[in-house]
Amino acid sequence: MNFTEMVIAEDDPILKSEFMVEMVRQMRALDTYDTYDGWSVARILDPFILTKERRREIPIIGDPDEIIMARVKCLYNATSSLIEKHTGIMAVPVVNLSHEGFGRVLITTGKLVVLDRSLRDVHRFGFRTLEKMQEEGDKMLATALGLIEKYPEVAKE
Repeated sequence: MNFTEMVIAEDDPILKSEFMVEMVRQMRALDTYDTYDGWSVARILDPFILTKERRREIPIIGDPDEIIMARVKCLYNATSSLIEKHTGIMAVPVVNLSHEGFGRVLITTGKLVVLDRSLRDVHRFGFRTLEKMQEEGDKMLATALGLIEKYPEVAKE
């Protein structure tokens, strides 16, 4: 879907949070054709936000395209990168998606699974607001860090 009107304000303070900075870093890393050169942070992250109006434009049944799958990978790559930043332990995301948009995401550190998520309807992947996206990122990070703290010997194996 091509959304013409941006829903993220250029000066939103959330854009400067650790999670959002990492999301932009990951999006730029996946940008092999330099599409995002010269784009603002808000413009890069805007497609992640699916307001009610935007969600209505997406069919209920559909297959995700490569751009949407890249956004999903970006979210979990950013989470893995922040886990590694906070713990010094390498975190590896494994994203397994079918062409129909169903699958699973695992993030592991050593032999410890610190995040396990089922994915469905990936063609409708997104967050209602930037705040919800930030909350989800913080929640995933907190869960992973809690597991690593609880089982450090397994996380380091």
